[in-house]
Amino acid sequence: MTTIRSLPAARRHTWHFLRFVRTASPVYLDTEVDATRLLAHKHAANRRYSVVSYVMHGVSRAVAECPEANAACAGGLRPRIVNRESVDVKLALDKGIAGRRAVLSVVVPDCDLMSLDAIQDTVDRLRDTAGEEIPELRGARVLQRLPLPVGRVAFGWANRLRSRHRRMGTVAVTSLGHRPVTRFFSSGGTTLTFGLGRITDRPAVRERKLCVMPILPVSLTFDHRVIDGAAAADVLGNLKDRLETLTSRNAGGPIP
Repeated sequence: MTTIRSLPAARRHTWHFLRFVRTASPVYLDTEVDATRLLAHKHAANRRYSVVSYVMHGVSRAVAECPEANAACAGGLRPRIVNRESVDVKLALDKGIAGRRAVLSVVVPDCDLMSLDAIQDTVDRLRDTAGEEIPELRGARVLQRLPLPVGRVAFGWANRLRSRHRRMGTVAVTSLGHRPVTRFFSSGGTTLTFGLGRITDRPAVRERKLCVMPILPVSLTFDHRVIDGAAAADVLGNLKDRLETLTSRNAGGPIP
């Protein structure tokens, strides 16, 4: 039997977002991170750190060193680009809301100024709080109640170029590492969107010797309207270096 139904209210915010990102010109890169030191720090720490928190910490620092990528773009007859000084990281969440599973996102402002502990505190709060109770998701909850035509106008107004960073962030991070996913490429409505896959043990060569290393696949989708591939590759390489070179002096302790 075939069933036809209206778009569920819990997906209306996603519908508006997908219309919004159609104007981007996405290009895709990826790399593999040796997660040996990351996992060593994680296992030696006196608190639980998530892989996402390490990546948010590294992404915010890497993007801060490439100001041209920390930007938002509007096309049309008069294309414009707005650059931000602070790095506001948009984190995608897999949450239940209104009785349905949905992908929602929260912006963590000034992430480049936060320590790893502060980032993890935020991630813990978002993970442990019901979607209906997270204050940053108020806008998404409103969109879910509005009729689609009204919601489309409201979404566009809320994401005007100068204030877009408040709701869309300046860079996005999303993860499917909790599932058997190697890599995926997503567009978060920002110039840079980083996607994380699952860490798995893989054969590799280190110092000309065959060994087994934990590999974290990291993908990057960048908007070619704002930056070119060379700059995007620099940011991705910077992130890879940061995640692979967590120093022993920080083992088990907070990373500033």
